[in-house]
Amino acid sequence: MSTNVHLTPELETFAKSCVQDGRYNNVSEVVRQGLRLLQESEEHRHSFNAMLKAAEEEADREGSFELNEILAEADAVIASAKK
Repeated sequence: MSTNVHLTPELETFAKSCVQDGRYNNVSEVVRQGLRLLQESEEHRHSFNAMLKAAEEEADREGSFELNEILAEADAVIASAKK
């Protein structure tokens, strides 16, 4: 498959400098690596959103706590452990 990509002058300069530094063989490798990183980032975002949705559904089913309640309980546990 052949796809043409038009880069801004700044991105083209950056990609070419990556090649000149010897990290990549050509600009296409730089672009592929950038797309792999974007793909990984999108997968993490998708997983994070799924986790948030699951937590929201759990809170709807089982209720939720206010931060002050959690901190007070943690303080009580710490205080009782010190005794």
